[in-house]
Amino acid sequence: MSRPDARLIRNFCIIAHIDHGKSTLADRMLLKTGVVDQRVMRDQYLDRMDIERERGITIKSQAVRMPWTVGGREHTLNMIDTPGHVDFSYEVSRSLAACEGAVLLVDAAQGIEAQTLANLYMALEGDLDIIPVLNKIDLPAAQPDKYAEELARLIGGRPEDCLRVSGKTGQGVEELLDAIVRQVTPPAGDGDGPARALIFDSVYDTYRGVVTYVRVVDGHLGARERIAMMSTKASHELLEIGVISPEPTPTAGLGVGEVGYLITGVKDVRQSRVGDTVTGASRPAARPLAGYRDPKPMVFSGLFPIDGSDYPALRDALDKLKLNDAALAFEPETSAALGFGFRCGFLGLLHLEIVRERLEREFGLDLISTAPNVVYEVHLDDGAAHQVTNPSEFPSGKVASVLEPVVRATILAPSQFTGPIMELCQSRRGSMLGMDYLSEDRLELRYSLPLAEIVYDFFDQLKSRTKGYASLDYELDGMAEADLVKVDILLQGEQVDAFSAIVHKDKAYAYGVLMANRLRKLIPRQQFEVPIQAAIGSRVIARENVRALRKDVLAKCYGGDITRKRKLLEKQKEGKKRMKMIGRVEIPQEAFIAALASDSEPK
Repeated sequence: MSRPDARLIRNFCIIAHIDHGKSTLADRMLLKTGVVDQRVMRDQYLDRMDIERERGITIKSQAVRMPWTVGGREHTLNMIDTPGHVDFSYEVSRSLAACEGAVLLVDAAQGIEAQTLANLYMALEGDLDIIPVLNKIDLPAAQPDKYAEELARLIGGRPEDCLRVSGKTGQGVEELLDAIVRQVTPPAGDGDGPARALIFDSVYDTYRGVVTYVRVVDGHLGARERIAMMSTKASHELLEIGVISPEPTPTAGLGVGEVGYLITGVKDVRQSRVGDTVTGASRPAARPLAGYRDPKPMVFSGLFPIDGSDYPALRDALDKLKLNDAALAFEPETSAALGFGFRCGFLGLLHLEIVRERLEREFGLDLISTAPNVVYEVHLDDGAAHQVTNPSEFPSGKVASVLEPVVRATILAPSQFTGPIMELCQSRRGSMLGMDYLSEDRLELRYSLPLAEIVYDFFDQLKSRTKGYASLDYELDGMAEADLVKVDILLQGEQVDAFSAIVHKDKAYAYGVLMANRLRKLIPRQQFEVPIQAAIGSRVIARENVRALRKDVLAKCYGGDITRKRKLLEKQKEGKKRMKMIGRVEIPQEAFIAALASDSEPK
């Protein structure tokens, strides 16, 4: 395969809201450019995971190289298909860093949604060339003229500049490919300088080790050359280098502007970090490429194997998954109730759900996840500050203030749902920042909300109150002081760390009653009465009792006077009292799983 001229390369990605037809449009482009034969074509060709196909969503970015001839000259198009859900915005930011252009895809039947706006702002910050496109124009409900005006107003163009395509029928796709060649800037880089390539993704292959996806910015990388990673200082020999078209195809090397893959045979997943710069070992670059940030986990949850002997397998599985998913963060954790496991950081609830499902499917593990929570900052009266990712870490001293993460949320919805949305946001301790009409019947609401209120079921509630029409996007907006308390669950006076939670003072009583009631039904009855208490510090706010199993000691008394019966009952009462003092409540694993799962299962 010959090396293309950098002036004939176009690197672009497709950005859109979830379910606006990115993968279908990508499929149509693969067919039109001839890189995939009609015989081997399948829907969502670039979505490699079963979960992606079942849910109809893109989770992993995929890069593919396509040829396209305009004006008698063959150009090389490198397309990166990106996810659309808010939880995977980090994947989108990495893809944008490797491109010069972005196709902004909007569903002609639904219009602009919150994640479309968020991705557009990210692309504009990166100074990318934006090509506005309306997809699904073949649908009976499509309103291309109306949404073309909305798009034009948003990016400062004319409605007629918005291309109209149908990924399903193929209409307008050739015109879109021509527009990409005309409007996207060719890559610029120093072809003779030291090699610098940006790692924008990586995957783990059982047989070949780590496969790293790169975009070459300067210089040239060749097969059998020694390369160095600039942040880890690790040096490897390139066993194979090539392009994805759409299956991996080895080449002699990669030059300026090219997108491809590297295989070094390295099995250690920590050696290939996303965002790192690859350079030549013999002629290294002076400084790495800029523009990458570490993803910040928003939601924390504990993952524990149901069978304790699976702990090493879980550690290996998380290591391999981290390579596929740079936004996943984890550290070992021990729980008195659940044994050994990991405290994992996720970008959101969908991310948590996908990671857990992948661990169970791809690695055959049975897991329990604890209720998701966020990072708090607790300041004590003596001036000490503590970071709390788990309720069990909450300090016991006199608390001066508790800070919680706050997000700026953008909600787009038809204007008839304004009332229910405002009511929901106010019930979740939100404060309104502003409101704008995008058109006469579509509205943008901006709220400041505590992250802890969003990570639970906010998105589900928003969808159900707006009949599925609202869309949500949010970004972290610092920390704010809040009236938060730690609610402990006590069994016979002993604290059970797995059931503790950090909640707002107004909701503490409701949480205490809920957990006490739930545990009363789950904990098996003992020979003695077991009190279940919810407490804030030393103040009990809710209580339930698990009644004692009772042996009928009067069964042998079929006659005689009351004093004999009373004597037997008093003797039993003394025995129960003594048993209660020395007895321990054994909570079966099933009770833990039921109490936590019903509360924490992501919807």
